[in-house]
Amino acid sequence: PMEVKAFFDQPTYTLTYVAYDPESRDAVVIDPVFDFDVQTWRTSTASVDEVQAFVREKSLNVRWVLDTHAHADHLSGTDVMKAAFGAPTAIGNEITAVQQLFAGVYGLEEQIATDGSQWDELLVDGQKLAAGSFQVEALHTPGHTPACYSFRIGDTVFTGDALFMPDYGTGRCDFPKGSASDLYDSITQKLYTMPDATRVFVGHDYLPGGRALAYETSIGASKEQNIRLRASTSRAAFVEAREARDAQLAPPKLILQSLQVNIDGGRLPAPEANGRRYFKMPINFLGS
Repeated sequence: PMEVKAFFDQPTYTLTYVAYDPESRDAVVIDPVFDFDVQTWRTSTASVDEVQAFVREKSLNVRWVLDTHAHADHLSGTDVMKAAFGAPTAIGNEITAVQQLFAGVYGLEEQIATDGSQWDELLVDGQKLAAGSFQVEALHTPGHTPACYSFRIGDTVFTGDALFMPDYGTGRCDFPKGSASDLYDSITQKLYTMPDATRVFVGHDYLPGGRALAYETSIGASKEQNIRLRASTSRAAFVEAREARDAQLAPPKLILQSLQVNIDGGRLPAPEANGRRYFKMPINFLGS
């Protein structure tokens, strides 16, 4: 059976996973984090280094580095991870729509390719990705963003920002091209049709009520207990509650830095003549 090692990035509440076959030692890395301090604007590879240390300790062969979507709350460590292990990278094919949208927001149409070429593979719904001794099934689960994917490996599914722990609910749907109705379909028609015993590993855990970190649940527990979307929840009820909740949420602290890097496959802006790198930050884009 697959083994899963989780790494928690406390500043962004993000979970990175190494899923691996202990016999063949084949592995995939899902949603690595490239650290960024919002006050000093310093970057660090501390999170990626921790994952790499585990991979080396277990002598794992990293077959793929996978992004569930273009994250809006942390910089992606995909490019750093690829450089460390020489492993190919993959993300959902719909990323091109997200790239085109945000390259326009930042005025970076000339600098950033919007054809998904930053990744080695653009995934389509239902695609099976060979990872040595096992396969990863890519499932298009849009709603949080139009390009969100969940990754199913055997009896395990990594849901990214679609489905969270039952006491927290689901991903928000108020980012550009997000859709609560789409998320309802993704969860009820793709995830909740899996066997109840399927293990679910979530993309974030926000420690609601101050409880301890939790990142593994099951499809059965989610269908029965998820506070936003149970098997019995109607589309209308979910959409209404999700949209009401989203209207009260602040944007993620790192959204403008993250998206600029993440639509470019986790690459920082190129250095300018003085050797420094700079972000472009759109004024009056967020909020009303």
